Amino acid sequence: MPRPAKTLIRTLAASLSLEFSRIQFAPDLMPSDITGTDVMYDDRTTGERTFKFIHGPLFGNVLLADEINRTPPKTQAALLEGMQERQVSAGGKRYALPDPFFVLATQNPIEQEGTYPPPEAQLDRFLMKIIIDYPSAEEERQIYRQSTGEILEAPEPVLFADEMLRLQKIVRRAPASDFCVDYITALIRATRRNEPSAPQFVKDWVQRGVGPRDGQSLMTATRARAALDGRPEVSIEDIGAMAVPVLRHRIVLNYNAESQGETPATVIVRLLDAVPLTSKPTDARLQAVFKS
Repeated sequence: MPRPAKTLIRTLAASLSLEFSRIQFAPDLMPSDITGTDVMYDDRTTGERTFKFIHGPLFGNVLLADEINRTPPKTQAALLEGMQERQVSAGGKRYALPDPFFVLATQNPIEQEGTYPPPEAQLDRFLMKIIIDYPSAEEERQIYRQSTGEILEAPEPVLFADEMLRLQKIVRRAPASDFCVDYITALIRATRRNEPSAPQFVKDWVQRGVGPRDGQSLMTATRARAALDGRPEVSIEDIGAMAVPVLRHRIVLNYNAESQGETPATVIVRLLDAVPLTSKPTDARLQAVFKS
């Protein structure tokens, strides 16, 4: 409802010196409107006619998929190949997307005619689901003062594409102890109702748990959080902080849970308390986090 997406993401792209692209999803949007299409190209000098691929808005560094649930699943699926394989297939050819490539999507929160909930395969490609609430009174006061006065200066770039690619490689090298890997494994497996170690509330409320790819996403997010915080390795605190935004759009609850007011976020918080830390941390820094 706050609708801050365009301003936030455009500012983010400018701060990172990346190309910004936006798609306004609508019921009549076609897949080729996103990926691009082949058009007939007439060379006037030679008279030769060939097909030339015209890139769609998907070919950008930072892509805003605005109100993604207002378009049918067929069009939503046009993003799948790009988000997973970093490429677009058209006319028997493959076209690589620029690197880095970052997709952010918003949903129309009001259930009304003409909205299509994104399918699970689409949601699974997003690393996190972040819920943005209304601003505080002081933040809203600053919005009114700054946005209605003089035109604000464009944000200055603080990072460039080659630097970001280098930092992404550094994040993947952030070490994670066997203790943290074991805890993520136990947490992911506990979301599945058929797992013997799953708590009773999971068996009562969860229709479908999360898979190994989702555990990979949680592991990647915890590595990034540790690196951003300037710490040399992943901690249990990182796992607890990233579990809800990474897993909330991947757990499917049944009607029994919804009727009792439960949400994926509340189930994940319960899991963080229910899944035992069966192994003792061997590293002194992990022991400090464990005791805290």
